[in-house]
Amino acid sequence: MVNMMPHAQYLLSRAPAHLLGALLCLTLAACTQVQPKPAPAPQPPPPAPVVELAPPPPPLDEIGPLLNYHQSLRRMSQGELLKELSGLTQQPRSPRLSMQMGMVLMLTRGGGDLARAQTLFDGVGNSNDSEAAAFKPLALMLSSNCAEARRLAEHVDRLATQQKENQRRIDQLNDMVEGLKNIERTLPVRPAASAPQGIIK
Repeated sequence: MVNMMPHAQYLLSRAPAHLLGALLCLTLAACTQVQPKPAPAPQPPPPAPVVELAPPPPPLDEIGPLLNYHQSLRRMSQGELLKELSGLTQQPRSPRLSMQMGMVLMLTRGGGDLARAQTLFDGVGNSNDSEAAAFKPLALMLSSNCAEARRLAEHVDRLATQQKENQRRIDQLNDMVEGLKNIERTLPVRPAASAPQGIIK
């Protein structure tokens, strides 16, 4: 037992180094192993698709065509305006038709046409009908214009009446002056007064 084989002694003397080497190899192997990548964070859910709502259709422009209609009326003669008015009176009544008739009556020269136009515009401006809503601002403005035009026309009529009255008075005064002149012509001519004679010595 005392005399151990040299190979066995060598193994026993080298055993700690092998263990140390094995441990070192294991440590290095553990360090060199590829570390697993961390699990990716869950991605947020994709945003909900934005649904673009189509814009509401613009309201029908009722005023533009009426203004164009009024411009066309201004180029018509009185005969054409009366013919246009006659055609409008045969159509079913509506706020738009009332506006058109009022526009024609504003341009005709018949007595009372402005008052009729104002009545039509007031009917549209004060209406609770949904069809009249688009026309109300224009109807109220045109009604105001008709009222102002009527006031001006009445003022012009008063001035014309005053002018006629003044002209009548002027004519009367002229007639009186001419009458006085005629009377003066018929009067006998007075003899010229003779000069006083001087005293003869």
